[in-house]
Amino acid sequence: MSSSSASKPLLRNGVSPSKVGVPAKTDTTALEFLAHRFPAISREVWLQRFLEGSVFNALGRKLGPEHCLLDETHLLYFRHVADEPALPFKANVIYRDDYLVVADKPHFMPVTPGGKYLQQSLLVQLKQELNLPDLSPLPRLDRETAGLVLFSVRAQDRNAYQEQFRLRQVQKTYEAIADAPASSKQKLQFPITYRSMMVTDAQFFKMRELAATECDPSNPFNSETWIDCVESLEPDVSASSASKQSLKSLAKYIMKPVTGQRHQLRVHMNALGLPLVGDQFYPVVKRGAEETDDFQSPLQLLAKKLTFKDPTTGAPRSFESRQQLALSDS
Repeated sequence: MSSSSASKPLLRNGVSPSKVGVPAKTDTTALEFLAHRFPAISREVWLQRFLEGSVFNALGRKLGPEHCLLDETHLLYFRHVADEPALPFKANVIYRDDYLVVADKPHFMPVTPGGKYLQQSLLVQLKQELNLPDLSPLPRLDRETAGLVLFSVRAQDRNAYQEQFRLRQVQKTYEAIADAPASSKQKLQFPITYRSMMVTDAQFFKMRELAATECDPSNPFNSETWIDCVESLEPDVSASSASKQSLKSLAKYIMKPVTGQRHQLRVHMNALGLPLVGDQFYPVVKRGAEETDDFQSPLQLLAKKLTFKDPTTGAPRSFESRQQLALSDS
């Protein structure tokens, strides 16, 4: 492989390969190593991937199943997803220049490949449509959340943008629909700033909060969100008596996360007694992580606005989603 071709990222139908490190002095074949490293994938599947030319070394050279890994540092391989579910909607690119791509993502679409999704992920679709092999998402949205997703176009700029998110120099604004404040058992006065210590739940796809007694007094929280209630909608009083009993007042909220823990906004609103409309995980799991989605009942959470100073040009940047969360439609 020439140096010019080796410098180009491996890409197949818009998909970048997965990467796995090889421990030093690994004196075994590529097939034996991968079959042992990923026991859930059969040797037959790995052998088929070798035959298809889907396994490479760090330099991008195709490997055979009997290749010895003694001098290799990591392997690259392309995964295959059988029977990938089709998503009945697409994202819109609302901005593009030499440095950034900004997409307006629909609910249910994953940003990157994972689980049962590969070609349907936003990253793969944009790489194919825009012919941008180095495209990389900056902090990602949950699959269930709609709204703005920022992508770095050039590999050399990626760290500068990511550093802005790490240093909390990007102002993120979300909109959400949830029960009205009066529905909560807590006496809430908006706007409020909510803080808590969040950790991964026993159900790996969820997060939970630690009680105050479980926290280190010197580091009592790792998540913080500013929240305001901006609009309320009362239930239809003309409904039948039976219907009235199940009706709740809803409200629209603006949320500005200071930190970026997984599911942070969903967990914080649930802790306030105001779980988001359409949330399948909080307060209780209604649908497992791998179960079929109900496209008619999306999570009512929208990444509405991003504002920051561009580290590559110094220019102010501000982007806003064209999507809307309507109280009457929730």
